[in-house]
Amino acid sequence: MKKTLFGFLLLILTVFVISSCKLNDNNTSSPIASFGIVNVSPNAGNLDVYLNTTPIVYNLPYGTDTGYFSISPGAYTFMVDTTGSTAPRLNTSVSFTPGFTYSIFIIDSSSNLQVAQVEDNFTAPATDSADVRFFNFSPNSPAIDVAVSGNVLFSSRAYNDVSSNIGLAQFMTIAPGTYTVELRTAGTSTVLYSTSITITGGKVYTFYAKGFVGDSGSQSLSIGTVVHNE
Repeated sequence: MKKTLFGFLLLILTVFVISSCKLNDNNTSSPIASFGIVNVSPNAGNLDVYLNTTPIVYNLPYGTDTGYFSISPGAYTFMVDTTGSTAPRLNTSVSFTPGFTYSIFIIDSSSNLQVAQVEDNFTAPATDSADVRFFNFSPNSPAIDVAVSGNVLFSSRAYNDVSSNIGLAQFMTIAPGTYTVELRTAGTSTVLYSTSITITGGKVYTFYAKGFVGDSGSQSLSIGTVVHNE
């Protein structure tokens, strides 16, 4: 996953986590949790993110992710503001279960920011295969079919449907290779977006629709990628 962190922020978070962990009477600690953050809001600009007012990342660009952090399990306040602003655009809560790994996607338009928190439950595959999944985070899109070299791999994926169906966060296994990937209006052959994607064996990917259907430039519909085991 792409890194956009400053070194001192890692130190701050490390201190934060260590200070949050208590040893029990047997001198063993509770399993930690892990999480990464992805900026998927097309028009919110670069973002600063805080947990319980502790800065996690500054200046996170659209379409990029932070990589994974380790954290003490529990509930936290999750705040987001546009870089250079002190007015939070999003103030919500997130929770982390011991031993679990999560991706937190900051989604929707700048006036309606929200989070989609999903579990990243995977084991790195062998080099002759790759694990993939897909989320639709294009705020104004219809339901989408994802065709991979002509075959529909993910069907009728509505905007942020993973928030109401956690089963959609599971990965599937495919062969490595270079594929033509099309986002189609569900149930039709109408192509909304097409690109070529190379999938490497042994890797775990999340692909996601981002941007606005019908827009142009950097905010137009496209596909974003998170590689979970770079």
